[in-house]
Amino acid sequence: MRFPGGHAYISGLSKLPEMPLPAPFRVFSPPSSASAASPAGAQRALLYGRRSPLAGALLFFSIGAVSAAVACRTGCAISHRRLPFLGARGLSSTRMESASTTVPSIVVYVTVPSREAGKKLSQSIIIEKLAACVNIVPGIESVYWWEGKVHSDAEQLLIIKTRESLLDALTAHVKANHEYDVPEVIALPITGGNTKYLEWLKNSTRDN
Repeated sequence: MRFPGGHAYISGLSKLPEMPLPAPFRVFSPPSSASAASPAGAQRALLYGRRSPLAGALLFFSIGAVSAAVACRTGCAISHRRLPFLGARGLSSTRMESASTTVPSIVVYVTVPSREAGKKLSQSIIIEKLAACVNIVPGIESVYWWEGKVHSDAEQLLIIKTRESLLDALTAHVKANHEYDVPEVIALPITGGNTKYLEWLKNSTRDN
């Protein structure tokens, strides 16, 4: 609220305790709790704060403390997120990072001519622990250039999930066990996902 005199009336002022002041600041005595509840008392309190800088600082610091307490009683408008010095968010992030046991991971696409060929290659990849999982997607059709002509063939698609560090070994294994002269091996990075799944991926594959 604002009164005709032009000074703001602060609602929590009447609850502030009176504090003794050093001699240099006793020219103006601190306002009593009764007088602070009136417009004249509010004006006197503000005038007192201007004439006595240290007392004014203590006065408004106390007002802020009362306001914070009232806010917490009426719904906790002030939360730890408003207080960065508590470091709550930083500690949480640190714990999450330290608890992570994932590794850089990738998805690899490999096409095969038939389901039988795809199943055989997939099983050999898993046995060698070159991947954690291979999905066999049936019924795809590939249209491509080969030896100067356009070809169209029915194929199966292998979706392979593995570590990034195993890409070279996986590529060599596919080339050695594939029916094509130039098999498709395309890798895409996994930038995020279910942390538990990525941990399982790491634990289900070899180190190198």
